Amino acid sequence: MSNKYHVKKLEKKNDHLSILWKDNFESKFHFMWLRDNCPTAIHPTANMRVFNILTVSKNIFPKNYKIEKNKLNIDWSEGDHTSKFNLKWLRDHCYTEINKQKYQSPYVFWDGNLKKNFNKIIIDYDKIIRDDKYLSKWLNLLHTHGFALIKNAPTRKNSAFKILNRISHHRETFFGTPFDVINIPKPNNTAYTADALRNHTDLPYFEYAPGYQFLHCLINEADGGLSSVVDGFSVANFLKKNEKDVFKILTQTYIKFKDTDYTQKAIRILHSPILTLTKDGDFNDIRFSMAAMGTLDINQNKMKKFYEAYYYFASLLHNKKFKIDFRLETGNIFCFNNRRVLHGRTKFNPNSGKRHLQGYYIERDEIIAKINHFKKIM
Repeated sequence: MSNKYHVKKLEKKNDHLSILWKDNFESKFHFMWLRDNCPTAIHPTANMRVFNILTVSKNIFPKNYKIEKNKLNIDWSEGDHTSKFNLKWLRDHCYTEINKQKYQSPYVFWDGNLKKNFNKIIIDYDKIIRDDKYLSKWLNLLHTHGFALIKNAPTRKNSAFKILNRISHHRETFFGTPFDVINIPKPNNTAYTADALRNHTDLPYFEYAPGYQFLHCLINEADGGLSSVVDGFSVANFLKKNEKDVFKILTQTYIKFKDTDYTQKAIRILHSPILTLTKDGDFNDIRFSMAAMGTLDINQNKMKKFYEAYYYFASLLHNKKFKIDFRLETGNIFCFNNRRVLHGRTKFNPNSGKRHLQGYYIERDEIIAKINHFKKIM
């Protein structure tokens, strides 16, 4: 092992053990953290914590401790228990070091210029089905860019399940899976018309909006109906850097999203900011749909400023600088992060030819979990 994993000095302090490693980095391990993370605390196959923290007192401490054969051995003051920690595991999980590391966002922001390098986000269906290397590449594109296009997929109805099952199970909604994006009489959603769709995220009125969406093009012979795609995080990042007041309003103002579907005995209402952030200040998700906006009920003193910010954000989401227009071809699957990437389409003529897409959802958790599996993150 490198010096990073060798101990120079071990000391017991008031509430923690201090380890000075041979690379001169000092780690501090709180007593309760050590007891809670004893290797015996984790089930050997379920990999879940079996230790009950309430079986010890908050005053537990190491009665004896020593380094022996690349392990830290601790005899505890309670429970006649001994813990044996691998030194490499301790250093790799050192929260002193982890919290000093600068956060690096995984996201690659893009704008309309991505159209010039469209091949970068296109992957062949058969390669993903047959080879984990291409499956991993596809998932990483979805995570970093939020957007990928699969070509040469089968065009049978319901056939996209096979590629979704390469990831995990799908997310079910009241629309059914798959849902058919076709022009129908008396639609319960504007997606089921031939009208243009403004750039939006799907189902913003759900507390947990679907993470990823897959639109599988079975046939597209109609005139019009160009698909559009926008990196909402890229637009949000532009606001964060250049329009701080607008960014603040969009991240701090809770607005109403609402769905009253005549086919459902349900009225869905959610209040949420348009932009939300993670604990690291990175972008978490975007909820944006002019169609699904409820009648706003925010404070009267904030209404004017909100609408100014909302209008400006909407204008950027439809600006040629940020959006890409492209034609979905038969056998394409349009894959995107529904909580980052906005999508829409131009109007099409249903009398000029058939246009039939099938839609599927899958959780963002499942994409990230599969990526972690390939990386073997512990």
